[in-house]
Order: sequence, then C-alpha cells, then structure tokens
Amino acid sequence: MTPFETCLAALRRPGPAESFFAVLDKALAEVVGHRLFTLLYVAPDRKRVKRLYTNMPKEYPVGGYKPVTESDWHKRVVGEGRAWVGHDYEDVKWAFFDHELIRSLGCESAINQPVVYAGRVLGTMNLLDVAGHYKDSDPVRLEPFAALMIGPFLDAIALDPDIGRS
Repeated sequence: MTPFETCLAALRRPGPAESFFAVLDKALAEVVGHRLFTLLYVAPDRKRVKRLYTNMPKEYPVGGYKPVTESDWHKRVVGEGRAWVGHDYEDVKWAFFDHELIRSLGCESAINQPVVYAGRVLGTMNLLDVAGHYKDSDPVRLEPFAALMIGPFLDAIALDPDIGRS
C-alpha cells in the first residue's frame, strides 16, 4: 500500500484519533520526511490553537489551548489558508517565537500545511527538519493528507469548550 492508502485504511478503523495520527506521522515521514511533526487545531475565532498530536511530547506536549497573535505567518497560513515553507533558520526565526527550541531539536526548515474545509482553516500539519530539507513543491504532496485531517479537526471543533458561547 502507498502511504496515502495506509492512512485511508487507518482513518476507517475504529479507535481514538491518536491512532490515526501516528499512522499519518509515519506516512508523512516517508512522503516528505520530518524530525518534528505536530498537528494544531485552530479554533474558529482563529485566536486559539490546541496541539492534538506531536512526535516529541516532551518538547511539544499535546493539549491546552494557547492564544495566537496576528503575524505575517498567521495571516498567510491561517488567514489565507496557504501553505508556508521555511527553508532555513532565518525563515524559522521569522515565523516562530520558539525558534531556539526548534533549532535545538536539529530543525531549521519547516512546512505548515493548512487543513481547509469549506474555505475555513481547521488546523495545520507542521513538519520540521534540517535546513534545506523542504522544497516549495512539497506542500502539493501534502494536500491529500491534509484532506484526511478534516474529520479529526471537525471533531476537535465539536469538543472545543468555547464553541456556542457568546
């Protein structure tokens, strides 16, 4: 089976979303590679995120809502729903406040692939690796996998404690 077919099969199996996320992690490692992989749910108000999955739980733990600030990165990925590729440490430094931690993990390049449904960004798939690892063409290879995340991110919306509050 291809990595995509493996993910499709995992998505169809009953069980917790974390089981599917682990399969997705392995598939994306095969498709484009990564040292660090996280999934961030973006609340509908676009002002909070929640980490749903990480392959480095010590450095990037799952859970807890975190506020986000408006930045050029945020406008592009969350506001416009366009993938962002960072090729080197200067790019990572521009995009992320925690760039020093990222660099300490051996990561100096990144892809942030938005998961978009009906024109709304539901979350992001975040892959990081050594400098120069990613190409501008890599997000196209990730788009089919991002589509598989629509269901899990819609589940996250359903579980968001602030949905429906005024």
